[in-house]
Amino acid sequence: MILTVTLNTALDITYRVPGLRPHASHRVTEVTERPGGKGLNVARVLAALGHPVTVTGFAGGSTGATVRASLAGVPGVVDALAPVAGATRRTVAVVDERTGDTTQLNEPGPVVAPAEWNAFQEAYEGLLAGAAAVALCGSLPPGVPVGAYAGLVRTARAAGVPVLLDTSGEPLRRGVAARPDLIKPNADELAELTGSHEPLRATQAARRRGARSVVASLGAAGLLAETPEGRWRAAPPAQVRGNPTGAGDSAVAGLLSGLVEHLPWPDRLARAVALSAATVLSPVAGEFDRAAYEELLGRGVAVTAEADAA
Repeated sequence: MILTVTLNTALDITYRVPGLRPHASHRVTEVTERPGGKGLNVARVLAALGHPVTVTGFAGGSTGATVRASLAGVPGVVDALAPVAGATRRTVAVVDERTGDTTQLNEPGPVVAPAEWNAFQEAYEGLLAGAAAVALCGSLPPGVPVGAYAGLVRTARAAGVPVLLDTSGEPLRRGVAARPDLIKPNADELAELTGSHEPLRATQAARRRGARSVVASLGAAGLLAETPEGRWRAAPPAQVRGNPTGAGDSAVAGLLSGLVEHLPWPDRLARAVALSAATVLSPVAGEFDRAAYEELLGRGVAVTAEADAA
């Protein structure tokens, strides 16, 4: 199985409105709720691709109970979330139907006590025993040490389990130093980590800081990969418009599934780009349009080798 870790799980709520205007009341045309947080989004996509997945992290309060109840209905996903006294956060995405733009509101999450963090680490070590790979995803809730992901990376490496890290800021900086197998920052996160706004130089700098491989998400321009086996850019055959919520998480699922299937890097990147674009085209945040995914793969995601930075 594949293990995904979402320390700051959420209940994702999506509102659709005819047009979003500041300082105005809005009539909501549609509301959807679903378990959220980056690792849970990754898990749903992996399960849809046929990979058994176990999810862990924290869940608490009535919102946490709603998240767990919803997860119970997702085929292929096993719930191993750890209880926490605080309430799981909510995130609200407001989709403007006129423009297709999305406005996101994210709560900080529950305060995690030291005893809860210690219990989680013990449970995590036990879950690694049955994992083919692990993804560490998203923000840290209050109370969790800023170096938490670095410790979880080291635990996975000690267990011989490949680890993907997808976070930002100081948790990413410290996590990279623990030498994860793969990181997947976006352009802003990569620039913050390395100080370089030139993507190719920045991905190379991130590898020097400790990551074995780096796949940078460049938005509509697709992905840039810097790996021991080579460097590639991958982009969809045409620009897509829609709701980008969860698109990066779908890319992570594509990369992780390709890793455990031992696919060559160009195939992993093509899958990740097709899943990401198909997520943008989905009417529900964080879902992917399977027909669009298969069509995008069939039309051929452009994957090209990249030369060294000058």
